[in-house]
Amino acid sequence: MELTGRIIQILPLQSGQGKNGVWKKQDYIIEMGGQYPKKVCFNIWGDKIDTFAIQMDEELKVDFDIESREFNGRWYTDVRAWNVTRVAAGAGAVPPAFEPKPADFLQHAPGEDMPF
Repeated sequence: MELTGRIIQILPLQSGQGKNGVWKKQDYIIEMGGQYPKKVCFNIWGDKIDTFAIQMDEELKVDFDIESREFNGRWYTDVRAWNVTRVAAGAGAVPPAFEPKPADFLQHAPGEDMPF
C-alpha cells in the first residue's frame, strides 16, 4: 500500500533491548491533502530511520504494510513503512516543454498567403 503527503510531526525516537539485541523505532505523522485532509501515523524500524532521514515538511510517498496483533485481549495496529520516496516540488504540474506557447503559430510573414 502507499500514501503521499507532507510530514507534519516527528515523534521521539524509541529504543530498547530485545532478545535479538538493541532495537529502535521512529514514528511520523503524515498529512494527505484534499478537501478533508487525513493524518496517518506510520513508523520506521532500525537502520532505515537513518537511511530515509525524514525531515519536517517534506512531501513524501510512503510504501507500507499494515499489521494488527492481539495482546491481552486488545488489538494493536502498525503502519510500518518499508520504502520512502521524496516527491519532487511541483510534482503533478505540467512540465515546461508541454506548456502551450503564445499564438506564434498564427503569425505569418507579410504578403504570405494563409493555407486556409
